[in-house]
Amino acid sequence: MAQSTTKYDADAIQVLEGLEAVRRRPGMYVGGTDAKALHHLIYEVVDNSIDEALAGACTRIEVYIHPDSSVTVSDNGRGIPVGIHPQMKKSALEVVMTTLHAGGKFGGGGYKVSGGLHGVGVSAVNALSEWCEVEVRRDAQVYFQRYERGVPEEPVKIIGKAKPGETGTKTTFKYDPLIFKEDVEYNFNVLAQRFREMAFVTRGVTIFFCDERTQREMTFYFEGGIRSFVRYLNRNRNVLHPVVYIEKEVEGIGIEAAIQYTDAFTESIYSFANTINTVDGGTHMTGLRSAITRVINEYARKNVLLKDSDPNFTGEDTREGLTAIISIKHPDPQFESQTKVKLMNAEVQGYVAQVVGEAFGTFLEENPQAARAIVAKCLTSSRARDAARKARDLIIRKSALESLTLPGKLADCSERDPSKAELFIVEGDSAGGSAKQGRDRHFQAILPLRGKILNTERARLDKILSNNEVKALISALGTGIGDNFDINNLRYGRVIIMTDADVDGSHIRTLLLTFFFRYMPQLIEDGHLFIAQPPLYRIAYKDKVRYAYSDREKEKILKELGASDKATIQRYKGLGEMNPEQLWETTLNPQNRTLLLVTIEDAAEADRTFDMLMGDAVDPRRRFIQTHAKAVRNLDV
Repeated sequence: MAQSTTKYDADAIQVLEGLEAVRRRPGMYVGGTDAKALHHLIYEVVDNSIDEALAGACTRIEVYIHPDSSVTVSDNGRGIPVGIHPQMKKSALEVVMTTLHAGGKFGGGGYKVSGGLHGVGVSAVNALSEWCEVEVRRDAQVYFQRYERGVPEEPVKIIGKAKPGETGTKTTFKYDPLIFKEDVEYNFNVLAQRFREMAFVTRGVTIFFCDERTQREMTFYFEGGIRSFVRYLNRNRNVLHPVVYIEKEVEGIGIEAAIQYTDAFTESIYSFANTINTVDGGTHMTGLRSAITRVINEYARKNVLLKDSDPNFTGEDTREGLTAIISIKHPDPQFESQTKVKLMNAEVQGYVAQVVGEAFGTFLEENPQAARAIVAKCLTSSRARDAARKARDLIIRKSALESLTLPGKLADCSERDPSKAELFIVEGDSAGGSAKQGRDRHFQAILPLRGKILNTERARLDKILSNNEVKALISALGTGIGDNFDINNLRYGRVIIMTDADVDGSHIRTLLLTFFFRYMPQLIEDGHLFIAQPPLYRIAYKDKVRYAYSDREKEKILKELGASDKATIQRYKGLGEMNPEQLWETTLNPQNRTLLLVTIEDAAEADRTFDMLMGDAVDPRRRFIQTHAKAVRNLDV
């Protein structure tokens, strides 16, 4: 065994001074250095303002993205304290901005509940910024300090007088390109959705958001709180009853829930802890779900809506068509990780189950018509689930060799390591033929789909599983579906949707995305789903051949070639028009192709969009088409 030549003694123990630890390991504090982490910087600063709102000290928050991508967040809260900190012997403002785990969220003095990162948040943002400036209005003065990569340029100073009674904090920062090296930028829609959620779960606060790069702005204020949130999510659905709203405090923990059933086939449940969207759920989510299932079963048994021979409803039965929000305010929230995606406080589960169970049970007793409609919905769901299980068992029936029977139309690859294998889902047999000939058989598999798959937004799982194209897709992927879904059995590390660049192709792509979003979301969450980008044009001039993926790119290439009139331009209406060599060169070859990774940046917005585009309600879809018609590109008539 080779001997290590590295000396390991007291000198080898590094102490990272100040905020250097954050700059060395940004992933530990904001989740990485990608676009998601970039947005997280803004969330952390806004969370501090939301904490002021939760403390009853702030009614307005303003967020500006400036043309140079610097960001300003201001509020009318109490203002960060500026007095000399007794322990650190410098301004409390400087302590908060430059010291990890410093803030008013410890010891219960400054805040009863908070969503900020326990003093890590704003100092981590400061550490990961090229520069940061903070202005504090309090005690009739305006205080100021500037930092370069987390280091103060000078002590906190007074730069003016505040207006009578004016208080608050204004933070302006520019992310550090030495940390965020990728080509990342702020996304207006992602931020707007987050601010909308914050306004829903923090009643009485106004959040104004302005993007000076595009002159877009939005203001969020919801007097109805999470009740308004549920109505917002269900505005394209047929509801079975009014929103059931629950609010109670147990052992110092504030519990809020809003529940409403619709005639949809999917569930939309979102959880928040101290206004932070806990996307992976946690104990509050578990408490809500268990209470709803228990109460519905008790009501159905008591009112003989379930026969003695019928089994109890499962959680899956009682969640079909359910839209619910659970929001808790906890003085000491415990999260699974620094980026707060899952709540871990064990006691919360019991408290939420108790509060929701009592209130929802009372609602069912006092509203028998709504209760019967909910139970009828669960009964239909239960029967459909039973039928789906039988259909699913048929699909995943194993052969004598215990391997899944693969669909006959699948042209498989020889690679058996899923991380190296790719599956192209191709529209139509003609394109499938070109793809089969043009692919690299070693690692690329082709599954041609005939026609359009079923609209999975308007059908239950049992009907979906009787569709031959869906069966072929599930068999090829190997993961199973529903209760039997297991990402570890995925046969291909990349699943790539490859459709024509026309209206039918877009429709098929949307149908496939709907299916994956509803029934295999982990495929998207784990980064396995992609969309291929075939070119729109082939441009030939003299001995040169170039491909263009948009009209703008076509004009640019023609200009570069100096051949605006003389070039031969072929417009590809479909993948089948390309010969195998062209398809390989432009769309299949990893060296040249362009793939778009499918992500779920925000589940609530994706849920609403799929519901609106693919659901039963016609008016919202018509409004959407009328609103966005002028923005459509590459629409073949």
